Amino acid sequence: MRTLSQDVTETLRNWILHGQIQPGERLEEIPLAERLGVSRTPVRAALSTLASEGLVNHQPKRGYLVRGFDVDEIAAAYDVRAVLEGLACRNAAARGLTDLQSRRLLDALAEGDRILARGELRPEDHAPYQQMNVTIHDTLLHAAGNPWVTRFAEQAQNIPFASDRIILWDDHGIILRSHGDHHRIIEAIIARDCVRAEQLMREHVYYAGLILRRNYEKLLAEGDAAPGAKPPMRHGV
Repeated sequence: MRTLSQDVTETLRNWILHGQIQPGERLEEIPLAERLGVSRTPVRAALSTLASEGLVNHQPKRGYLVRGFDVDEIAAAYDVRAVLEGLACRNAAARGLTDLQSRRLLDALAEGDRILARGELRPEDHAPYQQMNVTIHDTLLHAAGNPWVTRFAEQAQNIPFASDRIILWDDHGIILRSHGDHHRIIEAIIARDCVRAEQLMREHVYYAGLILRRNYEKLLAEGDAAPGAKPPMRHGV
């Protein structure tokens, strides 16, 4: 059973990952407790957890500040995600999927197909596509049967713009390719092809990081972004 502090932690983490709380912003217990309608105790515990994850920095006598990440740090998180999620897919293929995992993955694929079949990306598609994406990646991580892989992969995802929980539309073709990757990865796992499943997932995550860096460098070249600024929009993986 989830605790209140876990719920508060998840809420604050999502606010940071989605940009509702900006880098450099100070997080204070009392205003946050009032905003969330809880006591200071779960907020204090949540801030401590987020500090251990590296999302906020604790400064003595100054409280907590939301940490900023430059594009190189975010790209490094993609590198870690690619290795760990690739390993998860290799293990999942070796172990085999349960009936429940197979149904969950196939249902998610069908949902993504339905959304993308329109040939365009609509604002109302954001939430269902995001949830579909999270379902696929979370199911594959847990199908690996290795809690350490899941733990460290999720930690790598808990960095702004490196999370599979953020979908920022940029191009239908890119999203379509990404979802095509989902199909190929799951097909390889169902076929118990360990090597192909791992390679496909590593390429899937690597490509997302590559798109982010290319878009960021394009903005720099056009003078629309300053070095160290928040990276541009990306699609989710």
